[in-house]
Amino acid sequence: MSNYGLKIAIIGQQDFGKAALEAFLGRGDTVAGVFCAPERPGARPDPLRLAAEQAGLEVYQPGSLQTEYAHEMLRKLDVDLGVMAYVLQFAPQDFVRIPRHGMIQYHPSLLPRYRGPSSMNWPIIRGDTRTGLTIFRPNDGLDEGPVILQREIEIGPDDTLGTVYFDRLFPMGVAALLEAADLAVGGRAPAVTQDESAASYEGWCRAAEAHINWHNHVDHIYNLIRGCNPAPGAWTLFKGKKLQLFDVRKHPTRTVSQVRSKVGAVTEVGQGMFVTAHGGHIEVLKVRYDDGKKISASQFCADAGISIHTQLGA
Repeated sequence: MSNYGLKIAIIGQQDFGKAALEAFLGRGDTVAGVFCAPERPGARPDPLRLAAEQAGLEVYQPGSLQTEYAHEMLRKLDVDLGVMAYVLQFAPQDFVRIPRHGMIQYHPSLLPRYRGPSSMNWPIIRGDTRTGLTIFRPNDGLDEGPVILQREIEIGPDDTLGTVYFDRLFPMGVAALLEAADLAVGGRAPAVTQDESAASYEGWCRAAEAHINWHNHVDHIYNLIRGCNPAPGAWTLFKGKKLQLFDVRKHPTRTVSQVRSKVGAVTEVGQGMFVTAHGGHIEVLKVRYDDGKKISASQFCADAGISIHTQLGA
């Protein structure tokens, strides 16, 4: 149980917001209410909303955190602290200052590096060997507020977005929110100004950014695929339809078949599908073709008639 018996509001969404909610409840804090974004028609129900409703908590889904409705609901809750756990809506200063001790926010990068919405994808895509998480005080800038605490992790050469996030940044982030909440309410939270000279911003990593250019070096292609695995899924074309590549390995040219082929062409088919790039080959183990399900590359090759010299990217 927290040393302070906190009374908080959770502002967030999805599985990370749900995990944060459960962690605060699990140690005996009071969650007075939960704010989450409205769900789009036909979208998967928000796990945070479902968990909050199951726990009998007040749930608010304002279209914007800038509305008077959102402000009034937060004032009514009369909380010690606001905890922002995966928030994509803009939270203005007159909202974040309502709780007695303000708000804290989770961001999955080592701020001021990789500000922005896809901060977990880009360090892997760029070939970085370190990343981490930051708990900070939100202000009106984009991920620019003073830092309370940070945790750093290594990005291994075979890590993917999935392993970095689900195995490390997700559980570490929940624990860091608990720690930062106690610091904030106890009046012991640092407020370290971010170094703007070291700042970087990256936008969304979506389909356009995840498009594979087979003329790039094998290292670049490998980093792109693992930085987009499982989402948004790096992709190429096969017979004019999108072919997403997920589990892959990187091989220098000297370690694989000496079949000479153009970049983007298949040079070997077996348990995996080997594709040529500058400086080596990408061995593909799992794919999704068009609107189908994820399947093994060997099954895809058999189903699609892939053979040596089959060209991808068109």
